[in-house]
Amino acid sequence: MNEQELCKKKLIDLSRQANRKGIVLFSDFLNLNELNIYHQNEKFFETKTEASGGVPFAERQIVAFIPDALYYEWQFPIAYLEIVPSYPKFAEKLGHRDILGSMMNLGVDRSKLGDIVICEDKYFLICEESMAPYFMENLDKIRHTVVKLSPVSADALEQQQKFEEKDGIITSNRLDSMIACVYKFSRSQALEFFKAEKVFVNGKCVQNPSYRCKEANIISVRGYGRFVFEREMGETNKGRMKVRYKLYG
Repeated sequence: MNEQELCKKKLIDLSRQANRKGIVLFSDFLNLNELNIYHQNEKFFETKTEASGGVPFAERQIVAFIPDALYYEWQFPIAYLEIVPSYPKFAEKLGHRDILGSMMNLGVDRSKLGDIVICEDKYFLICEESMAPYFMENLDKIRHTVVKLSPVSADALEQQQKFEEKDGIITSNRLDSMIACVYKFSRSQALEFFKAEKVFVNGKCVQNPSYRCKEANIISVRGYGRFVFEREMGETNKGRMKVRYKLYG
């Protein structure tokens, strides 16, 4: 059984178990490919579903399988950890790969980890709630930098999320035009990402370059990042379209 079929089977099994037991069950954190499999197979689920990465516009997300006859309040089992250098004067500038590598060196499966948010002088990790105590107890150094971890609220992390609001000009409202505009590609370069199945809208893989962007679409290009399409803003004197979008920092 290949990875796609295995992922599909796990999600359908979770839905069946949640329906049979009458309780909410959760997947691990899903990456973009796995989220696409989830969206493709929603018709096979026996329960309602809801996905969340803990904060708005999170790329990695947990899926909740929610039976119809549910009589209790529930929440996603997601925790938020702030990572700060113990000695800021001697701290290195750490990147996403540095933090993820240190987590993986603890023997943790990637599926237990959500997004990693890089800020100016601190870092944030979203993870499964059950893993937070383990990380706080065992992660004390990233590369050569001694660090300390502490729990924070979702609100504290949301305040650190950076979105740069930008305007652009495209020939028409097509997804390939938007991607070319945002990441400074040629149209032919943008088309290659569609062929390689690296373009996602709200977690779904999109292979149609002429897809029309809609307000609040979250568009991800694997390897380059993600942005939110905000709205069309009219036309230029030459008949081209003005658009506004938020680029995730």
